[in-house]
Amino acid sequence: MNIPAEFDEIRPYQPEELPAVFEELLADPMFEGVIKHIMPQIPFPIFASELRKCTTNNEVQLKFCYPLLKELAAKCGDGMDMDTTAIPDREKRYTFISNHRDIILDSAFLSVLLIENKFPTTVEIAIGDNLLIMPWIKKLVRVNKSFIVQRALTMRQMLISSNRLSNYMHFAIEEKKENLWIAQREGRAKDSNDRTQDSVLKMLAMGGEGSIIDRLKALHIVPTALSYEFDPCDYLKAQEFQMKRDNPEFKKSQQDDLDNMQTGLFGYKGRIHFQAAPCIDEWLEQLDPETPKTEIFTLIAEYIDKGIHSNYRLYPCNYIAADRLRGTTQFKDYYTEADVTKFDAYLQGQLDKIKMETPDWDFLRERMYTMYANPVFNQLAALAK
Repeated sequence: MNIPAEFDEIRPYQPEELPAVFEELLADPMFEGVIKHIMPQIPFPIFASELRKCTTNNEVQLKFCYPLLKELAAKCGDGMDMDTTAIPDREKRYTFISNHRDIILDSAFLSVLLIENKFPTTVEIAIGDNLLIMPWIKKLVRVNKSFIVQRALTMRQMLISSNRLSNYMHFAIEEKKENLWIAQREGRAKDSNDRTQDSVLKMLAMGGEGSIIDRLKALHIVPTALSYEFDPCDYLKAQEFQMKRDNPEFKKSQQDDLDNMQTGLFGYKGRIHFQAAPCIDEWLEQLDPETPKTEIFTLIAEYIDKGIHSNYRLYPCNYIAADRLRGTTQFKDYYTEADVTKFDAYLQGQLDKIKMETPDWDFLRERMYTMYANPVFNQLAALAK
């Protein structure tokens, strides 16, 4: 396929580029070390031989990523599924916009579940360049169908970069016939109070043709709710809240990002459920095209939020946290004493992992309750509308 050169810096690798990239990865000692760690049962020369046989990005995903992620979900979770009944036409391509819990696994698990739900292709993945902290990581994610969102730019550079990113996403849907995944906001919502940022929608509407509504319709947006029973990074997020409270200038280091990625990958997640809401195309058609720009993105963001919030799968830990946070028994019918015992033990185990000089245990516990409770409050509000 003839892909415009303007996308070369940010797009996934094309099949003809893969052999050279494979050799670069296989020659990298850090990449070799990672493969030996996550696939200890496969001698590295055999892995290298099998990788070289792959001729497309999808082949790499099916041969290596799919079984690895299935094994990971089995080891670190208690079942994973996705309900796609709201998407009757699987032959169309969609932009899945979701809440964001895990740096790596949100989009990775989505691809696995699309395969299992008989979709013809996986997703190309929007990933921030702040996470591509080593050369082999940047190469690997582009092999794995990721496209790059550039961060830390000047205002003028950001405008140019956002326009190119939007044009690429429209090209990927319309010409490459790929599904896309993008988080509803930049970075994870550390308190699980998921809200779609207007800026994400404004970026999506830069590309394409016609009105704002026409441009967003061309992307076939599907709000998607991701529900992990437990978040292995919850204690790291709570710790970050205190660090920022105590020092407003605090910023995560590259090592912090690595720790979050590793903890998210291998930590216990409990039950995992993805729920697709209906594509918003028909709803967009009902919007008044004369709606001012200042209002239209907010309306669309709120509609996507409703699609995500109303489709969370809530677990006993969510209801327990909601009652604990507000000092009520409003949700007591949704959990048992055994659930309370399990959640209390889990929470204490996570708090015990926090390593700070002056931990504020009451604050840290409140932050963790908030993370698990917010999906309950947001779902109640969404269903009441």
